[in-house]
Amino acid sequence: MEHFFPYIPLMNRLPHEKRRQILHLMVEGNSIRGIARLVDVSPVTVLRQLEIAGLACARWHDENVRNLKTRRAESDEIWSFNYCKKANLAKAKAAPEGAGDAWTWTCLDADSKLIISYMVGGRDAEWAGAFMQDVADRVSNRIQLTTDGHKAYLGAVEDAFGAGIDYAMLVKHYGETPDGKGVERKYSPGICTGTTKRQIEGKPDARHVSTSYVEKHNQSMRQHMRRFTRLTAAHSKKLVNHIHMVALYTTWYNWVRINSAVKVTPAMAAGISDRLWEMDDLVKMVEAYELSAKVKL
Repeated sequence: MEHFFPYIPLMNRLPHEKRRQILHLMVEGNSIRGIARLVDVSPVTVLRQLEIAGLACARWHDENVRNLKTRRAESDEIWSFNYCKKANLAKAKAAPEGAGDAWTWTCLDADSKLIISYMVGGRDAEWAGAFMQDVADRVSNRIQLTTDGHKAYLGAVEDAFGAGIDYAMLVKHYGETPDGKGVERKYSPGICTGTTKRQIEGKPDARHVSTSYVEKHNQSMRQHMRRFTRLTAAHSKKLVNHIHMVALYTTWYNWVRINSAVKVTPAMAAGISDRLWEMDDLVKMVEAYELSAKVKL
């Protein structure tokens, strides 16, 4: 998949420490206006730093998360929305481009917990195909992949990997909530009454047909990016801000945050980093990207 990283205009650079504070507060789930109050800058400055960091982190991930020796991977999609939900889009006033539902696709290495690939967009077959092709481009050997029962994966995985994959679906079956059909039902997820493992391609090991790790990671995304929190006013107002935040979070998660399961960062566990990053290292990478950007004419 081709990635486009636009140049950004050079402006007065924010001091390193203040930028570090802003980005650190972002990945810890704080709001834009809350960060502006804590760091004593304007919300426009915070959004500007998010834009620069998002572009830098997207390029870093695209260039460095490659040739992975992944053995087992899990993929899932997590829902969010921008400006308003899709159901309210028809009556929304001055809705920007990209308003409505937004799905974030993630593929996680089950051993290192590395985010192999991510993509923000729709949930149809076209998006599934682009996402799976990106996953295929980043791994260097045959993998075992597990997804949920979303039908868009079937053609996407076949087109991206052909027969060179061990692929299974984990289909979950849900029943009614204890609340039944009362007014509180929407606040309680359905009860999982069972699962079915479906062998789709190759010979996946049934012991490792699971989406537990990637689903647990969905919880981490909701905790560190309030845009994903359900029943909240913290949603993104523009799709581009949502995309930048996911890019920043992904690089922070892979390279800075120590994962409790592997005791190091996912990048170290995956063998693509030989040291533990600090938040300062991420900020220096963003600053280097900013300096390399050309002024728009």
